[in-house]
Amino acid sequence: MYVDFNSLVLLHHRAVGQRTVRSGFISLSTMASFFRSEEMQLSQVFLHTDIAYMCISELGELGLVQFRDTAAGTSAFQRKFVNEVRRCDEMERKLRFLEKEIEKDSFPILDTGENPEAPAPREIIDLEGIFEKLENELKEVNSSVEELTKAHLKLCELKQILRKTQSFFEECDALPTERLSLPSNDTPMRRLTRTQALHDPALAEENVGLLGGEGIPAAGLRLGSLAGVIPRDRLPAFERMLWRACRGNVFLKQAEIDEPLEDPTTGTKVNKSVFLVFFQGDQLRTRVKKICEGFHASISPCPDSQADRRNMAIEVMGKIEDLETVLAQTKEHRQRILETAAKNIRVWFIKVRKIKAIYHTLNLFNLDVTTKCMVGECWCAVNDVDKIHLALRRGMERSNSTLQPILNGLVTRESPPTYHRTNKFTAAFQNIIDAYGVARYREVNPAIFTVITFPFLFAVMFGDAGHGLLMFLFALWMVVCERSLMAKKSTNEVWQMFFSGRYILLLMGIFSIYTGLIYNDVFSRSLNIFGSSWYPTYDQATLIKNDFLQLNPLTVNQTSDRMFAGYPYPFGLDPIWQLATNKIMLTNSIKMKMSIILGVLHMLMGIFLGAFNYRFFNEPLSIWCELVPQVLFISSIFLYLIVLIFYKWIAFSAEQSAVAPSLLINLINMVRFSYSNDGPQATHTFYSGQQTIQTILMVIAIISVPWMLLTKPLILLMRHRAIAKVTW
Repeated sequence: MYVDFNSLVLLHHRAVGQRTVRSGFISLSTMASFFRSEEMQLSQVFLHTDIAYMCISELGELGLVQFRDTAAGTSAFQRKFVNEVRRCDEMERKLRFLEKEIEKDSFPILDTGENPEAPAPREIIDLEGIFEKLENELKEVNSSVEELTKAHLKLCELKQILRKTQSFFEECDALPTERLSLPSNDTPMRRLTRTQALHDPALAEENVGLLGGEGIPAAGLRLGSLAGVIPRDRLPAFERMLWRACRGNVFLKQAEIDEPLEDPTTGTKVNKSVFLVFFQGDQLRTRVKKICEGFHASISPCPDSQADRRNMAIEVMGKIEDLETVLAQTKEHRQRILETAAKNIRVWFIKVRKIKAIYHTLNLFNLDVTTKCMVGECWCAVNDVDKIHLALRRGMERSNSTLQPILNGLVTRESPPTYHRTNKFTAAFQNIIDAYGVARYREVNPAIFTVITFPFLFAVMFGDAGHGLLMFLFALWMVVCERSLMAKKSTNEVWQMFFSGRYILLLMGIFSIYTGLIYNDVFSRSLNIFGSSWYPTYDQATLIKNDFLQLNPLTVNQTSDRMFAGYPYPFGLDPIWQLATNKIMLTNSIKMKMSIILGVLHMLMGIFLGAFNYRFFNEPLSIWCELVPQVLFISSIFLYLIVLIFYKWIAFSAEQSAVAPSLLINLINMVRFSYSNDGPQATHTFYSGQQTIQTILMVIAIISVPWMLLTKPLILLMRHRAIAKVTW
């Protein structure tokens, strides 16, 4: 198990970003590390328990060490510092709670970009006390705010009830002669009036409610009422339930509240309505209350007397004013707590995570109880051993101890980890290579070549100078303003992707401008910068008479009707091809041949990079059984094709274009060993003796396939059997 301490402490700089610079130039050792991965060393670290914390802290800040787990057989719960890690987890939980509360109030979090050192062990208790105090205060304040907000909401609802129900009670005076039921649009039900109920008890018996009970009594009629507030979207269902459950023996009045009220639980604004229900008897009161509870409607007392309602309204207004004052003071106290936390929370996060990373790394050590010494193992670059010694000495000095830390190199047969030293320019290219696979230890690093090949091959495909200029300007802005842009620390993933690849975009833009000028393609248009080498002499009548006219380069030697100047366009494609109907055929032919040339050369470069690896690792078998047949195979077919492409461009002029051999047909005939179409005329072949040479090349290519695929496995199998036989 390997643990990268630098990734755990979440430092702003990375170990792969270190480089050695002398007098403004990159040192030779750094250039060598760009070409190959760093030479690594397995080291053993001896730290006394008194200095272990500070030494690991200094190594973490340095970011050049990768520790191994020397206590792999011990479970995580049996490690020495598991309790300290749990304490760090608890501190992180409290910080996340504070951060969540800060973000809930949209309070700005101060981020100065400071990267503090890991605090001393004695400071951890102080941090725990600060976090505990802030968390308890904030929870207490949040509880108070929630209770006060609920009380404020209750009073606001009561104020709206007293205000809206005044008109309801005024309408109630006419109720003895009016019907007590609500009109129903969905179910035809008998409507019952108070007069009918008094003189016909049978009708009252028929209207017994669905919730049980006796019906309306025959004497002592007196209207009761319940007032409350309900969310506006629940009001229609609430009204239907009242009608059906009470058999129409209630009278409902409702009015909308003009301003939405804030829900203290969710903090969202909710549109609500005031309702007032009139009924007769305690049984209907019980039914109405149950229905209100089911719909989560809040019920408030509402006096029947106008004077009582007026006095209650005055009392409610006074309570609201007092409550708003207390609530404002409580929220102000909460803001002060959040302001204090917002100023330091980023620094606190870094400190806690560094503490946690230190103890997590110390858990990878073995503890010698008798000598109070901690023993660990780590991988480090050979060139960084001196820096690591200095970091250990600084840790000892910070611990105020005289016990020297010890770093010893170990001899091992294990394969070391691959470590490529990069900087801000090469880091993005290295990430591209690592996305496809990390190179073996001390192999040639292809990232240094990708710095040029990747953006250039992109530009060959892209090939538009106008869009390349836009890309170049955008990348140039990110490069020039990189410090200010990095200080903003944007968390947008798309922006981070663009910004991390700013140097790639810069080179892609530069090469796109270059290839776009070669293609003479600027925003899909051609530019006539140097003047076209073609000047047709057709008159107006000829242009009107013919839909298509051909420009012949053979007219260069003519004194009259000369159409071609005799020399090509100085740089790139002649702009007159923008008007030609066969432009696509020409550009496709050029780009196809150029793609073959660049692609084959790119593959050959990769093969020869493998030769450096075979020689470095002293693998002659791979050289003779892989490298040589690969070079022979690709050279006998594809490199030969590139030679024919250049030969055709040079040997066949415009006068011979009609009899120039086809590259495609020639390659097909070469693979098929078929030359039936080749006549005795020289115009059907590229050169004399072509058939013999191509036959030899194809035989070499065919022989290279089994040579490349079978020889090395068979030799390795024979060696393995020989070793097994001797061992047996």
